[in-house]
Amino acid sequence: MLLKGFEIEMYTGTPNGDIVGLSDKITASLDGYVREPDSRNVEYTTAPMSSYEDLLCALLRPRLKLREYLKHLGNYTLIPGSTLSLGGSDRFFRSDPTNPYHDFIERTYGTRVVTASVHINVGISDPELLMRACRLIRVEAPLFLALSASSPFLDGKATGYHSTRWHIFPHTPASVPLFVSHAHHIEWVEQQLAAGTMQNVRHLWSSVRPNGDRRPYDLNRLELRICDLVTDPVALLAITALLEARILQLIESPELDPLTQSTFCAEELIALTTANEIAAATSSLDSQLIHWQDGRKILARDWIDELYQQVWPLAKRYGFNCFLSPLQKILCEGNEAQQWLQLHAVGFSVRDTIIQAISAVQKREVELEEKLCSSLVA
Repeated sequence: MLLKGFEIEMYTGTPNGDIVGLSDKITASLDGYVREPDSRNVEYTTAPMSSYEDLLCALLRPRLKLREYLKHLGNYTLIPGSTLSLGGSDRFFRSDPTNPYHDFIERTYGTRVVTASVHINVGISDPELLMRACRLIRVEAPLFLALSASSPFLDGKATGYHSTRWHIFPHTPASVPLFVSHAHHIEWVEQQLAAGTMQNVRHLWSSVRPNGDRRPYDLNRLELRICDLVTDPVALLAITALLEARILQLIESPELDPLTQSTFCAEELIALTTANEIAAATSSLDSQLIHWQDGRKILARDWIDELYQQVWPLAKRYGFNCFLSPLQKILCEGNEAQQWLQLHAVGFSVRDTIIQAISAVQKREVELEEKLCSSLVA
């Protein structure tokens, strides 16, 4: 079992769905929360853990604590979704006006970065194994976007994308290779910093990146950054279980490397993956993708199901197959974006859809806390 942890970004606002910037108050009053450049979302992280049971409660506890604080501030709550669904993309609300990096972000990207997401970190201490895992997960990252899409609205309208967030978010630098080795990664990052295409070592906003305490030299984890915010902890753990199982499969079968097991060269793989990301951002589970191994066309949901069947015996051997199984519910019922769009299609306004989702998320958290974590929540 590998160590796993999350970075969770969420919007704050009113039960009516309007997003309100409160991160300055939250970070000043509560430990464990950090501000983003825009004050309308706030982030918390979970410590690295191997146990999915512990991770479930680690996801819930900070959220319940935050909800209590928001009640103390006024009639505020947490808003699901990964974009400014009901409006506000015309203006940036700075959380720290004195921060020069935030100056750069606002000036360069504007509100395209004012999104909410989940970053999944998986511990891998061997740097060469980490690079191999980054290669594999990068070419399959569109599948994780397809599972997690939760941003079909922006400024009160359906955009035509299931993940508007990934469609508008600035992927920086514009071209990121498949790193053939740790040395290649170090050399490339140093070149980007010297050229100014990266402002600092954190300024690598791709679907997957190697991470660690002293990037790019000391690395110890893979960070999957492509996912929209997944509000249901059980669904998020199912997506994480697929990610972990795929990495464990790679550890057992090192030949699962896009650089050696694909009919495409590295440059073609990057172009193919970019096209798959665009398709997944547009239609998520219903998108038609191109398989990195042999170039065949395949629906995202069918590709995910293929991987699910492959890794199920391995997950069972490691004892976390029960956390993988809810993936089938997502494939059957659709991700959050698809469920919202179904409501919108039968007459729900964007606001009514978001209000309904706010209530559903809070109800789900209470249900999970009462069933699973009540003895652990202080």
